[in-house]
Amino acid sequence: MTFYLKLRQIIRDGETLQAARDRLSERAFQQQLKALEQRLDALLSWSNPNDTLKQVIKKVHRQKKHILTFITHEGAPHHNNYGEYFIEKGVVKRKMSGGSVSAEGARAYASIQSTAMTCQLRGISFHRFLKASSVSYVHTGRPMPLAEYESSLEPLGVAA
Repeated sequence: MTFYLKLRQIIRDGETLQAARDRLSERAFQQQLKALEQRLDALLSWSNPNDTLKQVIKKVHRQKKHILTFITHEGAPHHNNYGEYFIEKGVVKRKMSGGSVSAEGARAYASIQSTAMTCQLRGISFHRFLKASSVSYVHTGRPMPLAEYESSLEPLGVAA
């Protein structure tokens, strides 16, 4: 339990550092980030762990280079709950429908789901994008890429 509490405190201190970045000089920010990395290294050098803790340390060590990366990206969460949430929607659909009959159907569903989630994250109406993309396909023979749709909205000041 002590290991977990110390790891959780490192993550919380990372969140604090992430939030304070704009108030710190780059040098001070890098020093504090390095101090957190050193604390993580020290934690992973836990002396005499039991078998369960050895496995936990091994897993954390494998992810060590990724654990604190959120600090350097403004607004990035320290967790992957969003990814798990989006995957869960597809899992629930698959369980309720019995899954896709073909690999092609599964790929098509995954593509649509991915586009819908990307629209949701970017604050874009999936239905409006789908309509614009379909119209583009009818006129040009190719669907409209999401980035092109987004850029067409920005100059006009149109709400997504």
